[in-house]
Amino acid sequence: MKLNFLSFFKRKKIFALVGESGTGKSFHAKLVAQKYGIDLIIDDGLLIKDNRILAGHSAKKEHTFMAAVKVALFDEKLHRDEVARRLQNEKYNRILLLGTSEKMVNKIAARLQLPPPQKIIKIEDISSQEEIDKAVRTRRIEGKHVIPVPSIEVKKSYPDIFYDVIRIFRKKVAPPGIGPVATLHEKSLVRPEYSKRGKVIISEAALSQFAVHCVGEYNKNIKVKKVLVKDDKMGYRLVITIDVPYGIQLGGNIHELQQYVIDTIEHYTGILIEEVNIIIDKITESESNTV
Repeated sequence: MKLNFLSFFKRKKIFALVGESGTGKSFHAKLVAQKYGIDLIIDDGLLIKDNRILAGHSAKKEHTFMAAVKVALFDEKLHRDEVARRLQNEKYNRILLLGTSEKMVNKIAARLQLPPPQKIIKIEDISSQEEIDKAVRTRRIEGKHVIPVPSIEVKKSYPDIFYDVIRIFRKKVAPPGIGPVATLHEKSLVRPEYSKRGKVIISEAALSQFAVHCVGEYNKNIKVKKVLVKDDKMGYRLVITIDVPYGIQLGGNIHELQQYVIDTIEHYTGILIEEVNIIIDKITESESNTV
């Protein structure tokens, strides 16, 4: 049975479209699928084929950002089992996973019993900076999100969050003598409850603990001495003071640690981290040298 399962997925190709939240991944998903001949799309907890939702439920139905993230990651067993079963019964050769990072799409693939993505497409590769900035403004100011299926499908399943329709006409190459054929792509605009409630607030103590956890997850040998939290209108700013054991070459990886803290906190709490500063207070002896 295991051999059959492995041979089944050898014939499949997994694609991923990666970009920060609100940069237009769902808007461009259908175009990417059309370009690469992709049969299925996994987006925010939904399994989508052509213009239909085959399985799952939308993260955009959730009332809090944290709950939405859990749905997008298929955190609940019943949810991921439903989609995984449908995938095993569905005929397809290529599937597209949408996520905010490579780590996220890898986690989605693992939870749905899929191989890791073989091809990762970044939103910056298919969208101009002007388009990305416009998408981010629409998300932050108006709270609008896209589900890449027609309005009739969204109204049927999620009438309470449906907002508007986007229709895009594109020319499709046709056989010689027929000329270009216009195709219609319809997407649905929704406004989730969590996007209507403004800024998510978290206590400084909880945020400090989260930051300590992130640093420890990044490297368990780094000791956090102090976390200073500042809150302004744009988001939270963190100053993290650490001790680093001798031999850990952190100098060139400070930016990587900063970004890891930002990405992890934003993904799992829904708050906006404007800035993270890392201060190395001192270099300490490693435990092996103190024995």
